[in-house]
Formats: sequence, C-alpha cells, structure tokens
Amino acid sequence: MERDLSLIKDIPTQVKDLELVKRRRRQIVDAAVELFIKKGFHKTTTREIAQRAGLSIGSVYEYVSTKEDVLYLVCDVIHAEAERQISEALARTKGGRETIAEVIREYFLVCDRMSDHILLVYQETQSLPSRWRKKVLENEVRFTGIFKGVLERLVAAGELPGLEERVLDLLAHNITVLGHMWTFRRWFLRRQYNIEEYISIQTALICGELFGQARSEGEF
Repeated sequence: MERDLSLIKDIPTQVKDLELVKRRRRQIVDAAVELFIKKGFHKTTTREIAQRAGLSIGSVYEYVSTKEDVLYLVCDVIHAEAERQISEALARTKGGRETIAEVIREYFLVCDRMSDHILLVYQETQSLPSRWRKKVLENEVRFTGIFKGVLERLVAAGELPGLEERVLDLLAHNITVLGHMWTFRRWFLRRQYNIEEYISIQTALICGELFGQARSEGEF
C-alpha cells in the first residue's frame, strides 16, 4: 500500500539515490509544516524552509521545484503514513470486528500524530495549482477506498451483512472524516478526551453501525 516520496515523478529531482530523495523530501516537508503553520503558506519563503530543514536553498531545489510542490508532498506524506499503518494492521488481524477496530485505531493514531499536517492541508489546498488540487482530491477518494475495500472483504467473508455499495461508500467516508475530526475539533475534543478514549468511543459507534447490537457487553 505504501507510496514512496521518491517515486512521485510529477515532481522532478536531479538526485539518483531514491532513498536519499525520500529522506530529504520528508525533511523538507516537516520543516515546511512548522513554518506554514506559524507564518502561513504565502508568507513562508523557500529559503526559510531550507534553513529550517538544515539544507542550502540549492539543495532544496534538487528535490522540489516550487513551494507548491512542498505543500503537495505534505498531502502525500499523510496518505503514505496512514496507508503503511493500515497495511500493518490488516496483516496482523484475523477478520471481523478485530479487523475494522485495528484499522480505525491505526488510522486515528496517524491523524493524532500528524494533526498539524492534516489541518494545514485543509487550510491551504486552495493555494495549490489546479493539477495538484485535482490530485489531492483523487488521493482522498483513493484513500477512502481502502476503508471501503476492508468493508467489502468483510461482507464477502460473511462477517458483515450485505450492504448496498453506496452505504459502504458512506461508511468508509464516515471513518475518514471521524479521523480528521480529531484534528479539526482538537481545540475542544482534547479538553474532553485523550486519543485512546476517542478511539474507543468512535470504534464502538462505527462497529455498532456495522455489526448491529454487540453480542455481549464490552465486546469491542
């Protein structure tokens, strides 16, 4: 599932070492997120990003071409990290409630760790050129499709009731948005819950929608 920042061919690089490209692009992304949040996307310069990342301005341009490229990479880092964690969750689960619970847990934990990145993307997506905005939206739909795929496999295995495709779509989008809600409403939610409590409550609600009444108390 995981994508590699070094393999995004739409953003050219002069460096042949793909592992170095991946590492440097992540370094640039993390530095940029700090600055974009503090100063705003438009007021942050590429030179400032280079300084925060501990690179020369010339080195930065070996890995990205524009500041907009950096913002797009922020989007990709979020999806890549979430996909990696979800893939690991799927590999260790046996099916049924355990599968969906583990997928939700790993995804929500990524949303917690990368809450600044996620908030930034939603605030600044309009700053991207149209081709990047289109890709961001396509990635969002593709990423939600991962959750739908998990639900479809559970239906095929007889572990979920046969639901209409549009209902599976809606449930998959619900999971995506509930993860993001932890970011958007963190100014309130973090005063009421820690991330483990949030995961537990939302998992119970989602599994209740999917599986109906629990067979026994505390089954989640």
